[in-house]
Amino acid sequence: MNPSFLDKLIERIGRVGPEEVQNYLTRLAHEKGFLEMIFNTIHEGVIVTDPSGKINYVNESACGLFGLSREECVGRLISERLRGLNWNEVAGGAGQVVSRDMEVFYPENRILNFYVAPLKTTPGGGPPAAHADVMGYAVILHDITQNRRSAEQTIESERLSALTLLAAGVAHEIGNPLNSLHIHMQLMERRLRRLPEDIRAPLKESIEIAKDEIKRLDSIVNQFLRAIRPTPLETRPQNINRLIEESVAFLEAEIDDRDIIVEQELRPDLPMLEVDRDQLKQAFYNIIKNAFQAMTSEGILRICTDMNDEFVFIRFADTGGGIPPERMGSVFQPYFTTKSKGSGLGLLIVRRIVRAHGGEIDLVSTEGVGLTLTIRLPFHDKRVRLLGPGETPA
Repeated sequence: MNPSFLDKLIERIGRVGPEEVQNYLTRLAHEKGFLEMIFNTIHEGVIVTDPSGKINYVNESACGLFGLSREECVGRLISERLRGLNWNEVAGGAGQVVSRDMEVFYPENRILNFYVAPLKTTPGGGPPAAHADVMGYAVILHDITQNRRSAEQTIESERLSALTLLAAGVAHEIGNPLNSLHIHMQLMERRLRRLPEDIRAPLKESIEIAKDEIKRLDSIVNQFLRAIRPTPLETRPQNINRLIEESVAFLEAEIDDRDIIVEQELRPDLPMLEVDRDQLKQAFYNIIKNAFQAMTSEGILRICTDMNDEFVFIRFADTGGGIPPERMGSVFQPYFTTKSKGSGLGLLIVRRIVRAHGGEIDLVSTEGVGLTLTIRLPFHDKRVRLLGPGETPA
């Protein structure tokens, strides 16, 4: 709103007639509506409060960031509407400008930058001075989720590159001795046959235990290598629903043994996708087995497929109790597991396979209720590829 317009109105207030008052009010209403339209079209959230933190104005973007309506916000303290927000800390005190990053979980998990600036006034007009009274605060909310996740992906990529270099050494230093141990165990078994039965039985049991442990260590090394070593995709047009049905059928014996119910809601009109059949089935196996281990017995696993204009969605929802919020950020880290006998590599392998197909994974956990894992696979090939000499992007 133009300050000179208000100054002129205040100067002439005693001489303004009824018709002019109506004209002025109409103009004020028009300018107020124009400003609100501008604030509601910008992507950043805008909140204006009084000195105590009571909300006087909030735009549509800010309401969308917190899943609230304007009626629920205006006239209420900002700390009441945004649970967990320490307004005194964010406002900064003494009229200082403050910029903080905060994580919100409802209605979506986002990282927001809170920029809080005091609104100052001085008697007689003019620019606000440093000692001016604070008449309120302007809060600017900027969604930095994508930037933060991009930075995290870069760090993760560097970490995995370091792990890849380490993997070759691990395979050499551990794999070869394991093979040697296995061979010597077989030689010992042959020599045991010459011993009396009363001596042979306990030694044979010890050798079998040692062989099982060698196999387990060998399996861990192989899982580690599969988790971090890039594997070329051999893609063919595949029916995603068919791959899911085959994965469930392969694990049918374990489903029956655990007394688990698997419900499949597979959309019949899904398009054929260019995917690596074996690798994608490996991802499905890991997800389903993780769900089984989380539910132990008598649980329900719902597998659904759906699509929109850009992606095919595959959702796995279990009733295994979920993951605590404070541990959600670690689920894709190597060796993170909530199970006593888990290797902590299953979801890392799943994400590597999904990302190799140009897709992404979303996790939603409700502690005490269950976990929903959603795979998004694009219709079109979005994998990174090198351009040939003289080739231009399509």
